[in-house]
Order: sequence, then C-alpha cells, then structure tokens
Amino acid sequence: MSLRSFYEDMLFIRLAEETIARRYAEQEMRCPVHLSVGQEAVAVGACRALRRTDKLFSTHRCHAHYLAKGGDLKAMMAEIYGKAAGCCGGRGGSMHLFDPAAGMELSVPIVGSSIPLAVGAALAARQRGRDDVAVPIVGDAAVEEGVFHESLNFARHHRLPVVVVCENNLFSIYTPLADRQPGRPLADLARAHDVPAVHGDGNDVMAVHDATAEAVDRARRGDGPTFLVFDTYRWREHCGPNYDNHLGYRTEEEFEAWRRRCPVAAARRALIADGALTEDEDGALTETLAARIDAAFAFAVEAPLPTPETAETHVYA
Repeated sequence: MSLRSFYEDMLFIRLAEETIARRYAEQEMRCPVHLSVGQEAVAVGACRALRRTDKLFSTHRCHAHYLAKGGDLKAMMAEIYGKAAGCCGGRGGSMHLFDPAAGMELSVPIVGSSIPLAVGAALAARQRGRDDVAVPIVGDAAVEEGVFHESLNFARHHRLPVVVVCENNLFSIYTPLADRQPGRPLADLARAHDVPAVHGDGNDVMAVHDATAEAVDRARRGDGPTFLVFDTYRWREHCGPNYDNHLGYRTEEEFEAWRRRCPVAAARRALIADGALTEDEDGALTETLAARIDAAFAFAVEAPLPTPETAETHVYA
C-alpha cells in the first residue's frame, strides 16, 4: 500500500468534516456532531489493515472511522441531515453510523460500550469458524470504564480475535489525561491482563497501519487480543463545528504544537518531497474529492424526511 492512497483517504475525511463544520450553521443538520479533524491518521491507518469482512465498532466521534472503513458517504450525510435515506433511516444522527456491507458494524456514544460488542463479534466469528477480526476504536476515557477491563480479560482468556485501538487525544471532553490517570502508560493497563500492547504515534498514518496490521495478523492466527494506543489530537471542540481554546482547558501553544503535526499535511509534504505527488496533482485531487463531497451534501439536502407512519418502525418495546 502506498502513502499516496493513504493520503487520499485522509484528505477525503478532512474535506468532508470541514464541509460539515462550514455548513453546520445552516441549521439543517439537526444533531450534535463530534469531528475528528486532526485525528485522521488513526482511522485510515487502522482501517487499511482490515478486510472488508472484519468488523469495526466506533464511538460518538465516528465519521472518520465510517469513511475509512468504506462506508457510504451519501448515507452518512443523509443520516446527519435526519433523512430517510440515511444509514439509520434518519433516526440516529451523527453518533449512530453503520454500514454492514463495509464491515462498519455500528457506532455508539456510550463511552467504552463498543468494546464488549466487538468481543461478542469476535466470539461469534470463532464459533462460526471464520477468521474475521473485530476492532473497537475507542477514546482514552474508555480505559476508565470497568467494561474495558472485563472485556480484555474475557478476550485474553478465550484468545479471541480482537484488536482494541485507542485514539488517545489526551482529553475526556475538557479534562486532560494527566488529571484522570496516574503517571503510567495506558498500554500498561492491557499488559496487566496479559494482553500485548503497543504505544505509537497516531499522526503517522503508516506507523498506525503497520502496528495494526501486525496485531490483526496475530489475532487472525488465533493468538488473541492486542491493545494499541495511538497519541493524536482533536483540533475542534469536543462537540460541535467550532474551536474552543478560549475555554482554557488547553493552551493555544499546545494546540498550535499539535496542529503543526497535522497528519494530512505531513503525508502531503512527504509525497511531494519524494516526487510521488505534485502541487498540480494535489489541487486536482482536492477538487475531485470536494465535488464528490458536494454531491453527497446535495443528495442529503434533497432527500425526503422519514414519513410519520414509519415512526414506530425498528422501535424496540
């Protein structure tokens, strides 16, 4: 796999989310949005190590994971706009994206809750004689939930094909990691359960891919779960399209230091330096991707709303 293809995926996600941020003020997207601007390398690097049949489980910050796994952009945008053509029929919004055909199994906003679902999918794959791998991508706050430990213990005991990917963006909403955890590596939490763990640079898309690919191969061989921690940083506010540095929970200096490590820009610089991409090619690629994104937005805007008579469809009682 070439860096060029990884860059194209990251750029696509970046442009899609920046378009969401730009158009959110139109008041047509009637649900909260949690954007992954700045974190694209984890989504792309991890998902590029998976087969289409491997199961991905995501969180409230799921757009990047959905798109990186091959989810349908039009269905995603229609869902965010609350339209019947959305992947959840307009019922779930931004935090409930899924595309079973792409192996994007689901996204759920409850912190840590995707981990036991992934462990269950891994157990089901084992029982069915399949070598599919289940991958929950979680935030750093998930390691503070009991279900993280219970799930890892169960997966390790049964040597299930699970790769837990932690997007460590250093904050649980507005509380930094240093105020929530003692000075120990997050990877040590998995090692305490005898689960191999790797700590890597979440802004280096190829490093993310290589670490994930090794863990996935290990899981597919029947050698059990792995925990991957990738340090990265979200640029925009915890929930919403804006920037929130004025709240004081992070400094402008910290924000700028991480923004200089932009994974998309880093990949672009490397490609241009190697002669694998020219400025003109990059401009043409950006225009092509932007046109695809604009078409998805147009589809979502024009799509019909769910009809009242379907209000009780798919409701569990």
